[in-house]
Amino acid sequence: MRSSRDQDITRSGPPGPAGTPYIQFLNVQKTYDGNNLVIDDLNLSIARGEFLTLLGPSGSGKTTTLMMLAGFEPVTEGQILLAGRPIQNVPPNKRDIGMVFQNYALFPHLTVAENLAFPLRVRKLSKSEIAKKMRRALEMVQLSSLENRRPGQLSGGQQQRVALARALVFEPALVLMDEPLGALDRQLREQMQYEIKRIHGSLGVTVVYVTHDQGEALTMSSRIAIFYNGRIQQIATPDEIYEQPQSIFVARFIGENNILAGKVLDLKDSVCSVELDSGGVVRAMAVNIGGIGSRTSLSLRPERVAIAPEADRKPNLFEGEVLEVTYLGDHVRARLRMCGSEHFIVKLPNNRDRQRCEVGSRMTAGWSIEDCVALDVDATA
Repeated sequence: MRSSRDQDITRSGPPGPAGTPYIQFLNVQKTYDGNNLVIDDLNLSIARGEFLTLLGPSGSGKTTTLMMLAGFEPVTEGQILLAGRPIQNVPPNKRDIGMVFQNYALFPHLTVAENLAFPLRVRKLSKSEIAKKMRRALEMVQLSSLENRRPGQLSGGQQQRVALARALVFEPALVLMDEPLGALDRQLREQMQYEIKRIHGSLGVTVVYVTHDQGEALTMSSRIAIFYNGRIQQIATPDEIYEQPQSIFVARFIGENNILAGKVLDLKDSVCSVELDSGGVVRAMAVNIGGIGSRTSLSLRPERVAIAPEADRKPNLFEGEVLEVTYLGDHVRARLRMCGSEHFIVKLPNNRDRQRCEVGSRMTAGWSIEDCVALDVDATA
């Protein structure tokens, strides 16, 4: 029996007011050398039961954020609240948080069952309770028949299932995952994505997940927080992140894009006209731009580009030359010389009605105003 002093912070105390975030980062900063901020004024709220993915390139601050929440890295400034209580001075083992790492971190000399029993023994549960929770966790990850094997006798996917079961076996309210699928091949990674998503849905546990894989984030998350240079660039649902990027960085980072540079000619309500540097005018949704005369970058998803005859009904209509065609099973990817770029991409569904495109042929392409967004200037251009 735990004393009140040792009671885990995630379970202790009365529930907060309705709508109170389960996790809060309040003006959090982190520096390792006293000069350069790895995390710069982070404010983030996470709801109980949410699956939040921290996504970004290497060095963007996502893993540091996770490690501060776990208690493995101290906060330089600011405050982290868990279940309404500050946790800066709470050691990791008192936060009642499950952890899943990329390298599994299993005990190689222990069997699967013994690996799962370890966190329960640390919590001084009875033998009968340990056995019951262990069986339940093994059934959850569909490994009941392998409880007597050691990690070295398991495949990579099976080892990761054991690591997941060990993080969940003591029924934490919060599970943190740091690139847990990075060591798996593509097929296993996709299988585990759906397995983790299924378990999250059945248990309702809060998950904070770190990855640099955009497809993984889109597949699994309730919301995605995109990090860059220690700051969150945008936080939203997967479809909002993909369909409504708020900056050219987010548009470039999530999925494939055609980026077109130009100058704003006019602006009315939420629609603007942009004169492309290569010539021609595009009508687009004004999302993150300056005034008339300012520079802007347009973002257009390749799958939103239609080709003739459907293109003829679109307000933005251009002609280009096919430079390359790649067959990808469910769709064909065509690279065009168009709008001043030799890398204008069009994705065509692989169905019987699609127009066959050949290298060297001319193609008319068009798109809707709603499918093209005008954003800030692309600094990488």
